[in-house]
Amino acid sequence: MACWLYESMLMFGVVFISGYLFSTLSQTRNALDNRHALQAFLFLVFGIYFTWFWAKGQTLAMKTWNIRVVGVDGRPISQPRALARYVLSWLWLLPPLAAVYPFGLSGGETTVIVLGWVAVYALLSRFHPEQQFLHDALAGTRLITSAPITLK
Repeated sequence: MACWLYESMLMFGVVFISGYLFSTLSQTRNALDNRHALQAFLFLVFGIYFTWFWAKGQTLAMKTWNIRVVGVDGRPISQPRALARYVLSWLWLLPPLAAVYPFGLSGGETTVIVLGWVAVYALLSRFHPEQQFLHDALAGTRLITSAPITLK
């Protein structure tokens, strides 16, 4: 969870720079203009970021916490597999958002449902034989602890 929090802080910078680039190139003057196009653009930017780094084995946050993503055979994953893991990782958020959308719930109610789903999704990993998250099991990947690099 700490790695996830650190990754979100790093992604803030990616979102800031990408959002600035998008708004400058599209001449967006109001935050609500081009909102859906910006969301699609950020989805692609996140996909490129995670696919690139996962195919290399680790994001910066994963390096900090000595975590590596590998295939079920223990070997590095390919870019298509990293892309599949990225798309499947949206299982953290999309099911509750799709479930609450038709009801037009308030922001607070939606937040409670989304956070509740995230907690349930995280707890479900404890029931997997290798304690993997569902998106890792479906993508054929797993997280391992990598040995830290020691300087002599």
